[in-house]
Amino acid sequence: MREYQVCTNCVMDTSDSLITFDENGMCDHCHNFYENIKPNWHPDEQGALELKRIVDEIKAAGKGKEFDCLIGVSGGVDSSYLLYYAKEVLGLRPLAFACDTGWNLNVAVSNIEKLVKGLDLELFTEVVNWNEMKDLQLAYFKSQVAYQDTPQDHVIFASLYNFAVKNKIKYVLTGGNFSTESVREPYEWVYLNDLTQIKDIHRKFGKIQLKTLPLSGMFKYRLYYRFFKGLKIVKPLDLIPYTKKDAIETLNKKFGWEPYANKHFESVFTRFYEGYWLIKKFGFDKRRAHYSSLVLSGQLTREEALEILKNPPYPEKDALADLEYIAKKLGVSKEEFLSIMAQENKTFKDYKNIEWVSKLAIRFAQMVGIEKRQFR
Repeated sequence: MREYQVCTNCVMDTSDSLITFDENGMCDHCHNFYENIKPNWHPDEQGALELKRIVDEIKAAGKGKEFDCLIGVSGGVDSSYLLYYAKEVLGLRPLAFACDTGWNLNVAVSNIEKLVKGLDLELFTEVVNWNEMKDLQLAYFKSQVAYQDTPQDHVIFASLYNFAVKNKIKYVLTGGNFSTESVREPYEWVYLNDLTQIKDIHRKFGKIQLKTLPLSGMFKYRLYYRFFKGLKIVKPLDLIPYTKKDAIETLNKKFGWEPYANKHFESVFTRFYEGYWLIKKFGFDKRRAHYSSLVLSGQLTREEALEILKNPPYPEKDALADLEYIAKKLGVSKEEFLSIMAQENKTFKDYKNIEWVSKLAIRFAQMVGIEKRQFR
């Protein structure tokens, strides 16, 4: 059994089984940030020039069209601030896109409505087939893998990219950023959106066919959409000074936007999966990666992060109430759900996957400078 250790610079620890430390106790996540991300991250004049070039390109390509870009919104801080910044600061004409998977909290829906109304933008909401969504999510719980948000994450991104290509919107702007997401969770916590694995798990544990659920394999969205359909993914937040605190203050002041307790807690499903299932069943606390990113970007001290981590993400009574709600919505009893949760843990390696292909693609992206984060 490996001796427990926590990084002396951030708050990642040996719950990441592949983590390594140098002679000073600093982990490989921190080394990757200082060696690969920070030198190539330009929320400065260089970034401003690059962003202007991209914005000019977007405006030129969208001339004469109703919208010049597409922005997926969840009601969370990153996508909300991006929507505001794109319209009010960059002068773009975005179409806001939301995917209703059946789990959004009222505060998330309210935040989206406030933004769209305040910015005078149009919103397109894709409502997925609930019976298919439910069947896939229950299949994932029965599979015993750690990353239970795969179905929801995959459907959200697939619907966004599919919509963009179908409606000939060339540019998709995303809220992904180094400021709050420089530390990528290890695969054992959060595996990739692997369509091969999704189909294998559903084949083993699902009960109905997935006829209408939005799906998009890696080859489709990374190769076909980008190289044959001309889809371009842009991350503007990496090219401007961006901090979580300032973004929340701006959104609250301008739109009455409300923050959540933790990152990704705009969905009751994600709140339960990250705040209870993952910690209780596997011992993985995603907040360690989230807070480590904030520590590395100077938005949180290591001591503050460690203090927050002493407490659970949200009260157990609320987590148990979520458990009952989720079980009922998925069509199983509380007892059956607890029985599922008590079964032997599995990893993504226990099911069909294309990890090797993903590793090659990510390695190539890192070599050409498209990807700077550490994936393992």
